[in-house]
Amino acid sequence: MAENHGDSDESADVEMVDSKSKRTLYYALASTFAFILYSFLVLGSVGKCFELEGSSNLGLTFTYDLQTVQSFFELRNQEQLACYGDFLKIWDVIYAVIYAAMYSFWIKYLLDKKALLFLVPILAMVADWSENFIEVVLINRYLESQSISETLVSLGSTINTAKWIFLCLTYFIILYGIATKVKSAFMSRRTDIKLN
Repeated sequence: MAENHGDSDESADVEMVDSKSKRTLYYALASTFAFILYSFLVLGSVGKCFELEGSSNLGLTFTYDLQTVQSFFELRNQEQLACYGDFLKIWDVIYAVIYAAMYSFWIKYLLDKKALLFLVPILAMVADWSENFIEVVLINRYLESQSISETLVSLGSTINTAKWIFLCLTYFIILYGIATKVKSAFMSRRTDIKLN
């Protein structure tokens, strides 16, 4: 009788873990859907006001220097720079929240026992926000006095590089999680075949 009670407790634990895992998967899929929609429907349209052919937004480069920033600013008029500032303050901040949530949910789902790794995309998001803040300061100073602080450019570039390192690390963690899930499913199937 006690044995049956132990079995039912174990079964309830497994069901609870499965339910939690499914819920995490739904969150991961929903945030991925939100990420795709936001990327194509929002970022694509609001970014058009400052985009120029052959010139990408500073945050999309791994690193940048004073000359790169100066060239980026000089190629754009005041309205385009003001639009870029709004993009950094509003739309890119929301984008960072969405991608950080998406990556965190996937890490939690793929590597439940190492769930603290979800902090890596959170650090990428914080670095993204910090770099945006510095770029906004650079834009405001440039619009006021046509001057660009080399110190701020260097700091912004360093934080931007850190963001890309955290994002690359995030991709490696997710790939490792996928490999772990596939291996676990394969081993489970082999065990089932042997038992049958």
